[in-house]
Amino acid sequence: MENKYIDLLLNNEQYFEDFVTRMTYHTNAIEGSSMSFDETYALLFDYGHAPINTTRAREIHEAENHKKALEYLINVVLKGEVLSQDIVLKFCQIIQENIIEIVGYRLGNMRIVGSTTTFPYPKDIEDLMNKFILKYNDKLLNSFSFDNLASMHIDYEHIHPFEDGNGRTGRILINYYLLMNLKAPLVIPFEKREEYLSFIREKDVVGLAIFLEELQKKEEKVVQEYWK
Repeated sequence: MENKYIDLLLNNEQYFEDFVTRMTYHTNAIEGSSMSFDETYALLFDYGHAPINTTRAREIHEAENHKKALEYLINVVLKGEVLSQDIVLKFCQIIQENIIEIVGYRLGNMRIVGSTTTFPYPKDIEDLMNKFILKYNDKLLNSFSFDNLASMHIDYEHIHPFEDGNGRTGRILINYYLLMNLKAPLVIPFEKREEYLSFIREKDVVGLAIFLEELQKKEEKVVQEYWK
């Protein structure tokens, strides 16, 4: 079945640059990057203009890597590949390229500064991820709902399977399931960071579902402008 959103990303350079820049800027800003929107665009698409000198090397890698991860996402959806542990690992490996080497799930216990959230022990992650993927491939590839999409994202973030890059990978998984269901992708804006993180922290599936659906509808309106 033709996927008009993948077709747009592949064949409309203006939308591709717009979406990739917005998604990359906001997802990295949520994780603490100081790179501006204009710097992000200049780095990824305006090759004659490098980011300002105060931008850290790590942030440059984060932006370049995220673009590559989105390109990989487009390819995975184009091929209709069902999500697997290998694909999730590949997303995180691309996101962390030249930053830290990701060869598999984390081997140490995870703790987020300022958070009381407890995460699974490393020995349990592979089994949890296997169950996670089976559960949400069934729920989201057979009978999509925003409640299930929100539940998927919350579950993933509370497994926190990798040493780093979990947030960025989790947000790409949201768009994987949207695009696989022939829906427009979405961008979670940095300005709504605290609201978004509170939904995850409190495991508020209903709140996050409404939040994601509103953002997806907003992106649908953006897409419609490119189809005029």
